[in-house]
Amino acid sequence: MLWSLIKILIFVAIIALLALGAGYLMESQGGVQITLAGTEYTLGPLQSVMAAVVLVVLVWLGLKLLSLLIATLHFLNGDETALSRYFDRNREKKGFEALSEGLLALASGEAKQAMSKAAKAEKYLEKPGLTNLLTAQAAEMAGDTRKATETYKKLIQDESTRFVGVRGIMKQKLSEGDTETARKLAEKAFQLKPRHEETQDVLLKLQAQARDWSGARNTLNAKLKSGSLPRDVVTRREAVLALSEAQDVIAEGTTIEGQEQAIEANRLSPDLVPAAAMAARSYIAADKPRKAIRVLKKAWEAQPHPDLAAAFAEIKPEETAEERVKRFTALTNIQPQHPETRLVRTELNIVAEDFPEARRALGDLAETAADARALTLMAAIERGEGAPDSVVQGWLTKALSAPRGPQWVCENCNHIHGVWAPVCENCESFDTLVWKTPQAPEIRNTTGAHLLPLIASGPDPVEIIPDAEVLDVESEATDMEGDAEPEVNETAQNKPAT
Repeated sequence: MLWSLIKILIFVAIIALLALGAGYLMESQGGVQITLAGTEYTLGPLQSVMAAVVLVVLVWLGLKLLSLLIATLHFLNGDETALSRYFDRNREKKGFEALSEGLLALASGEAKQAMSKAAKAEKYLEKPGLTNLLTAQAAEMAGDTRKATETYKKLIQDESTRFVGVRGIMKQKLSEGDTETARKLAEKAFQLKPRHEETQDVLLKLQAQARDWSGARNTLNAKLKSGSLPRDVVTRREAVLALSEAQDVIAEGTTIEGQEQAIEANRLSPDLVPAAAMAARSYIAADKPRKAIRVLKKAWEAQPHPDLAAAFAEIKPEETAEERVKRFTALTNIQPQHPETRLVRTELNIVAEDFPEARRALGDLAETAADARALTLMAAIERGEGAPDSVVQGWLTKALSAPRGPQWVCENCNHIHGVWAPVCENCESFDTLVWKTPQAPEIRNTTGAHLLPLIASGPDPVEIIPDAEVLDVESEATDMEGDAEPEVNETAQNKPAT
């Protein structure tokens, strides 16, 4: 309110001063005389002031027209001027509008419209990094791989967008199944951005598939430095890489180096079952049974596993069944209530023909954890104690239709593996195999399947035979109904309990 009053007073004061000035000029004598072409012009004081104001305005307008003319000449000559900047702003506005519409179309899944808007944006904008990226992604969505590849190659030529171009072509090669080229592109992308987590993961997976264990270790160290993986996970995966390298070396016949790699893998991750089993066998080959026992006991404490029992049996392969039962107490006293420990003790006592002790060791596993192995062991106990064939065949029939128990299962795709591997054979993920009971229907044998016992007919003692020899459920059950005795299998192998 007060400020409005002050502004009104100032306005009135200015008008009053102008009126006083005009009155003063009108009452003043004299003026300005101008002679032009022999004609004399006399201007009074007020007229002189008005003429001066008009002259100033005309000079200002003349200068503006002159600058406009100069700017037009520069514009026509191609130089940057205010006029060119005006048109550039309009073009840029249209270009960014087309770009935003293209991004919205891409997000909506409208590939053709996105490509059209990308072409329009490219026409108005001088930003190939943005427009080429939109074009490439829209072409991929539309299934035009040729156009996408050409656009990604344009991105590679610019240093600021080189990583995006390499990554785009790498993904295309992965979708085409060209893993070798994809791995080389991933290595290039890794050089451009070594801390990019997705590139690290892709490169590590491809290196593991190609069995490039040295390169995989470098990538794993980069993941540790960038903080994308905790140290305990990195240590375990280093152990997996060392174990994988040991397997390759042993397969090539260089056993000493392979043994060292296996021992190193076990040192990095003592609870990694395949590493512990391989390290123990390396110590056995080097005639160091005490170290082998120490490795197996430590691994058994972390996770009892059939492979560990098999390796423990190999320490003294020539011992009798009774001696083996006694020696295995060093292992079975660790986690005595674990199902695997109870199953191993049961098998040992069956082989030693101590069937009452085998029944005590098995306990209620045939009811509470009724997998094929526990049920077959129960059939072995019944046969050893002289039960009728119908009772034995009843347990065997249950075993044929029962689940196989824990197996090597990929956590990523739930694929079941017969043996442990660093890379899943189905989804090709790295370090995803765990020893557990699969949730999906079981169609594969397990690493510990060679410990699954069946009953051999005749006067021979109980024999451990591979699960791979178990026939189809229906056909086997039919054979059992027709025969008084189940078929003898002569292909027993890898018998840790015998």
